[in-house]
Amino acid sequence: MMKLGLFIQGGGHHVAAWRHPSTPYGASQSMAHHAEIAGLAELGRFDMIFFADSLVSFGPDDLEVWKRGAAVSRIEPVTMLSALSVLTKNIGLVATFSTSFIEPYYVARLFASLDKISGGRAGWNLVTSAAPSEPHSFSRTAHAPAAERYARAGEFADVVLGLWNTWEDDAFIEDRENGLYFDPAKMHYLNHKGDHFQVRGPLNIRRSPQGHPVIVQAGQSEAGRELAARTTEVIFGVQQQIEPARQFRDDIHARAIRYGRDPAAIKIMPGVMPFVAPTRAQAQEKFEEMQSLIHPDLGIRVISEMIGVDLRGYDLDGPLPEVQAIVGQSGRQQVVMDMARRDNLSIRQVYQRVAGARAHRIIHGSPADVADDLEEWYKKGAADGFNIMPPLFPDGLKDFVDLVVPELQRRGLFRREYEGKTLRENLGLPFPVHRKKEGRES
Repeated sequence: MMKLGLFIQGGGHHVAAWRHPSTPYGASQSMAHHAEIAGLAELGRFDMIFFADSLVSFGPDDLEVWKRGAAVSRIEPVTMLSALSVLTKNIGLVATFSTSFIEPYYVARLFASLDKISGGRAGWNLVTSAAPSEPHSFSRTAHAPAAERYARAGEFADVVLGLWNTWEDDAFIEDRENGLYFDPAKMHYLNHKGDHFQVRGPLNIRRSPQGHPVIVQAGQSEAGRELAARTTEVIFGVQQQIEPARQFRDDIHARAIRYGRDPAAIKIMPGVMPFVAPTRAQAQEKFEEMQSLIHPDLGIRVISEMIGVDLRGYDLDGPLPEVQAIVGQSGRQQVVMDMARRDNLSIRQVYQRVAGARAHRIIHGSPADVADDLEEWYKKGAADGFNIMPPLFPDGLKDFVDLVVPELQRRGLFRREYEGKTLRENLGLPFPVHRKKEGRES
């Protein structure tokens, strides 16, 4: 079955969503708003809800641009998902946490706690951080070089996974008669000593019903792909066309095999922003209405960050300038540059096409049109599912749940009921056998 994740972002994923009259004021800060979204997603049998996060701050020179975007105010996502875990039953709960500015023990404990609270529904989206402003909030003035950041991220993931293997599944025997709470032979120290971290352990929280949280990533660059193939179980893609997406999936699978992993244990789910309505004409009207709300200053800023060049002062009706690969964004940068060259787009046309969905694919049409598109990508091996990015919340999600999900179910492409209780079970991912059981110490 096709997998579906719901990417949650404030009042909607379109960069101008906050300006739309149907968007609730203060949506990004409202618990009631997010509870409604999570309930709708679970009603639609989505595999998971996903909160991205960024540690972005902005300096005095950025105020004139960022005052036009809603991304400057974010609730910390694990806190939000912990609250939503008690309001939901089956849907997975995935949040972003960066490896660049914190210790792996904290992340291991944070997500293991969410996993226990939710009964085995947690996932960690591993990122390395990329925005230039982020280091300024952590006593730094710049990011480490890309190679160093990815080396740290890889070791960070190893430590987190090792800590999640502190306890065997039956370590806590709670023998009241003999006064023995746990079996010491089933607790394992990590004793990690690496280039970036020295972590003894043990982690002070037992394993969850799904073993440990699902690891998610969105890396598209060479370093990102390598890290994903070695550690990741779900990948959020940004491909715009079927063939590059299929090639990306094949490439990840080939790399995974080299690491001794089963490619079927990695689900690749490109991001998609759907504008859906009963008719194509109505869907097109929705799309054009949202595009008209993109302020040029914000559109230019979004594209500038994606390609690593400040486009203020360039002729908006001229072509994108040539650029060099930028730290942490080279994969998405390449998607934007390839699109601009392929379709001979001006800077204005690029931001109109890309800024709304931040380089993710936009589709619009009737329920059958949207289902046709998703089905084609799925059946041609370009995706295992999709990370759905409604342009507006809650209306865009309601449209998808009411119109597209029933069409996918009618075609036998998507579940009518959840297969299991944990995120792993619903995604069809294997249970992570404890390393001690595999004959290896943690």
